[in-house]
Amino acid sequence: MKVTEENFISLIRQRREEGIVYVMENYGGLLRSIVRKHLSSAPDRMDECMNDIFLGIWQNIGSFDETRGSFVNWAAGVARLEAIDTLRKMQREHVRFSLKEMTLSCEDDALSSLTGERLSKETEELLNCLLPKDRELFQRIFLEAQEPAEAGHAMGLTRNNVYVRLSRGKQKIRDSIKGRKGWKS
Repeated sequence: MKVTEENFISLIRQRREEGIVYVMENYGGLLRSIVRKHLSSAPDRMDECMNDIFLGIWQNIGSFDETRGSFVNWAAGVARLEAIDTLRKMQREHVRFSLKEMTLSCEDDALSSLTGERLSKETEELLNCLLPKDRELFQRIFLEAQEPAEAGHAMGLTRNNVYVRLSRGKQKIRDSIKGRKGWKS
């Protein structure tokens, strides 16, 4: 049977390879351009994404409805969604990479301690504009990474009071930074 524009969809529905080969040959360029648009930063993932697109078309051809639109538009939608899914997978892989897995050399340790000392001095200067109770709250939440509810409970503050103090404290810090020499707004 000769594959044509009129029968390739029915061939795919019948699970005949000729139908998907027709799609690859006739629509592959369009689908690749959609993938290239979304995955331009990761060219090594484009072939894998293209394979997933053709598999998606093969597996989901039953959801294609000729009365709702053309095959080209439907296939382009499959390609766009698959490219976005590939981006999401890449982002999840990137998040898994943790700084804890990195090892630092001796030089980096020295630089890190100097930077840490400088940051702690600057942090202390920033927090000096706050009342002692607010300063402790900021240290618990932002430096010790406690949850606001946990920090508030330890300090005898309600949840609402914690958020009000944080909001007002942030504004005090902004105002004190604006008052410093060399601040540009």
